[in-house]
Amino acid sequence: MEPLLLIIVVVALVVGVVVVSQRRSGRRSLESLDDAKADARQAIERLGGQVYNLVGSDTASKQALADASERYTAAGSQIDQAQSPTQARLAKQTALEGLYYIRAARLAMGMDPGPEVPTIDGQKAAGEVTEERTVDYEGRAVTASPGPSEKTPNYYPGGRVAGRPVPAGWYSEPWWKPALVAGAWGMGSMFLFSAMFSGMAGVGYGADNFASGEGDGTDMGDGGGDMGGDMGDGGGDMGGDAGGDFGGGGFDGGGGFDGGF
Repeated sequence: MEPLLLIIVVVALVVGVVVVSQRRSGRRSLESLDDAKADARQAIERLGGQVYNLVGSDTASKQALADASERYTAAGSQIDQAQSPTQARLAKQTALEGLYYIRAARLAMGMDPGPEVPTIDGQKAAGEVTEERTVDYEGRAVTASPGPSEKTPNYYPGGRVAGRPVPAGWYSEPWWKPALVAGAWGMGSMFLFSAMFSGMAGVGYGADNFASGEGDGTDMGDGGGDMGGDMGDGGGDMGGDAGGDFGGGGFDGGGGFDGGF
């Protein structure tokens, strides 16, 4: 065989192999996205059923249901926009947060909380409030409590806000909301965190860890399992804060996703 003809044949074979490989990779990516979307929609549908069937009976349950409804709307918008498995998983995380708000509302009304909800990213490392504590912050009293009351009607399921851990619990106000909206914590946030949670059982880290965004190291598996295998497209998809626009339901890093003060 002539050398030139041999070169042409080899090049053609290489091109053929590359094309076939790309097509197979494309099919696998599409299947992975479809699977991630289907998984997210299960959580979203479960949340929707609860949102439409529950009516709050007091301030705490009404606020928790309002937050759950907000997560439901956001998750629906996110899954409609999802173009990668990472974005579909973010929609699922939003729906799971909503389900935690549903459980909180049910508990506040004295009802059975219902089935367990899978752990959300950052939740274990953030810990939980185990005792009632009130601190003075910028001229007002801010209270944290392990249970709902007229004094502490604002629930948070635990996790990271703007890269910092916020323990699960009930609060007199959603003090994490400004950071959620702005994507960054204010100067006094470390003082508030230290005063409110220093020495509290269930919160296994201090103000220095809060300032650096580090937890106690026990939560490495929360996000790693699902996210680790998808880091290739995650870098592009998650640009900015991963939870940036839960309120608007998009992925553009806009406003926050929590209920109002």
